[in-house]
Amino acid sequence: MNLYIRYFDDEVVVTSVEAALDFIRSIEDFKYTPQFEAEFREYVEGSIPFPKRYKVRPRVYFIVIKTTAETLAEFKANGKGGEGAAEGDDAREQEAYARPKDLIRQRLTDECPGWYEGMVRFKRVIVIPETGKYDYQDTTFSALVKAYSAQDCYNRIVDYLRSREDIDPRSQFPSVKGKNFQYSYIGLKPLSELNV
Repeated sequence: MNLYIRYFDDEVVVTSVEAALDFIRSIEDFKYTPQFEAEFREYVEGSIPFPKRYKVRPRVYFIVIKTTAETLAEFKANGKGGEGAAEGDDAREQEAYARPKDLIRQRLTDECPGWYEGMVRFKRVIVIPETGKYDYQDTTFSALVKAYSAQDCYNRIVDYLRSREDIDPRSQFPSVKGKNFQYSYIGLKPLSELNV
């Protein structure tokens, strides 16, 4: 398993943990500690398939994505992951993993309890005061959510938004599989220990 790492416009695909750590050490303002290194190695060697982000300073993060891509060009060409090269002897199983929609659906429902940062961009119904008519306005909402999976994270965010009195029930929410829902897995730690 290789790693894609991005910090602003700097991005790289590396084939080893040591190369990844070298790239991370080069990030200015990031406090590299033995605790971070141990957590990072645990994430890389673990079975969690979700992207993970690490805080550099307030509201500035770098992201790490597990991938089978060997190069940055391959990573970008394969829909940001290169998962088409999934392991397994069964050709049909490999073919299924090669379809990005199937992979997205599988990752959404993979049970991985912990904290997620979820972002939903939805069409919110807004009253235009001058005319009294209604308009759909693109609205972005993000939250830190304790959930069992990415799908559960999405459900909790949408349920919360639908329960708010200031959000018109005619507002339209995106598909969990679309580009208007994004998430990253933060970790299992208590909220007080999370670096967010």
